[in-house]
Amino acid sequence: MQPRLDYTTASPEAFKAMLQLEHRAHRLGLEDSLLELVKSRASQLNGCAWCLDMHTKDARAKGESEQRLHLLAVWRDAPCYTPRERAALAWAESVTLVASVQDVPDAVYEEARRHFDEKALVDLTLAIIAINGWNRLNVAFRTPVGDYVSPNAESR
Repeated sequence: MQPRLDYTTASPEAFKAMLQLEHRAHRLGLEDSLLELVKSRASQLNGCAWCLDMHTKDARAKGESEQRLHLLAVWRDAPCYTPRERAALAWAESVTLVASVQDVPDAVYEEARRHFDEKALVDLTLAIIAINGWNRLNVAFRTPVGDYVSPNAESR
């Protein structure tokens, strides 16, 4: 696919707003490993190759295992995720797919609340909103994939 436009230069103000949202989501206190799993899963659901490339590289650079990244699409059947991660992944899927299902099921909310207090659940939801925004920008404008290098790659 041919790229459509570079949104980072077409509207630097919009790009800056997205970066501010992203930076805020990372400073709210959730573990990086959890955020990378959630971002990778949302990117799988949205078909965003650019974000999936980025977040799997970042996850690996931060110590995530290949097995857990490979099994992410079938996390419900894989025993390698913690109950907290499972709750976050279910929440991320429901929030990401809300337009197609028109609801976030009570059972998913209740399980998320067992693992996240009110603030943490709002913070997790903000991170999900951010990755869904990035996914939509990159898919809509066909951002070229493959050349992202994690800033953490050299520290490992």
